[in-house]
Amino acid sequence: MITLVEDREKLNEILSHYSGHKEELIPVLQEVQEKYRYLPADVMLEIARFLHVPASTVFGVSTFYAQFKLTPSGKHVVRVCRGTACHVKGSPRILREVVNRLGIKPGQTTGDWEYTLDTVACIGACALAPNMTIDDETYGQVTARKVAEVFGDRTRRG
Repeated sequence: MITLVEDREKLNEILSHYSGHKEELIPVLQEVQEKYRYLPADVMLEIARFLHVPASTVFGVSTFYAQFKLTPSGKHVVRVCRGTACHVKGSPRILREVVNRLGIKPGQTTGDWEYTLDTVACIGACALAPNMTIDDETYGQVTARKVAEVFGDRTRRG
């Protein structure tokens, strides 16, 4: 687990881009999460001090928005769409294949911290259903075979 003491330079670099106004809270949280892959509690306390807001405000915002994670995510985040179009075209089967490949359930991270698996209500690419994303790359018209191709030898079978 990352602690503020061990990584103060990283946090100072992030905060140097901001002026310390409370309106900067969400952009600061987004940048911190991008660097750390989650929002460490001790870092959120430092953000509260920097922005001159109560810690409860920082924690409240970080728990309100689904984009923020309070536990570390894997190096790569895999999201399987569960929207109506994707569901009708086979996303439950795709999710089972990804679970089998990664050996984890939605909301979990692999033991090597390589992958975190999430499901989302809609990716916004319904014409490509069923689909999934890995980080910022969208894979459309996904089949079990395509899941195998995307992950290749990097994953295990359960």
